Amino acid sequence: MHEWTPSPALRVHMECVAVCMGAYAEKLEPAQRDRWVVAGLLHDFDYEKHPSREEHPFVGVKHLRDNHPSVDEEILSAILGHAEYSGVPRVTPMQKALFAVDELAGFIVACVKVRPNGIADLEPSSVKKKLKDKAFASAVSRDDITKGVAEMGVDLTEHIGECIGAIRDAGVVRQGDPYV
Repeated sequence: MHEWTPSPALRVHMECVAVCMGAYAEKLEPAQRDRWVVAGLLHDFDYEKHPSREEHPFVGVKHLRDNHPSVDEEILSAILGHAEYSGVPRVTPMQKALFAVDELAGFIVACVKVRPNGIADLEPSSVKKKLKDKAFASAVSRDDITKGVAEMGVDLTEHIGECIGAIRDAGVVRQGDPYV
């Protein structure tokens, strides 16, 4: 991850997605937790070097497939499927979870940036309120968040709470960090 991703902000995003994936794995496939975390950590590792839709995440998946045989096909397809434009269907719980947590994790970090207490007292209701403000974190796809929740079959408030809790508990996002 560090070889391909020099940006601390993008690494924090990937770590946030990984802890959200770990939380969902605990609920859905506890024995597979490490694999789910790996999918979260690696989902955007090629983005800085290959940000175009023609390259990301395809270049990264090819690199993993060619050089890291321990990264299995379900993880690779989850990474491909997190990019809606890849055309790769999300069938397994891991694939659905990665898509569902990706944009939301980024949005939660954006919410943390504008709160005096950071993530310490962030509640799902605050995140839902910010989601309605299209000017706030405008690069975050609200459609992807909505679609991810629907594909997983979870309640939006509970989903937001799960991700906030995972990020808070892991201490990935700390108030005062320069990239938060």
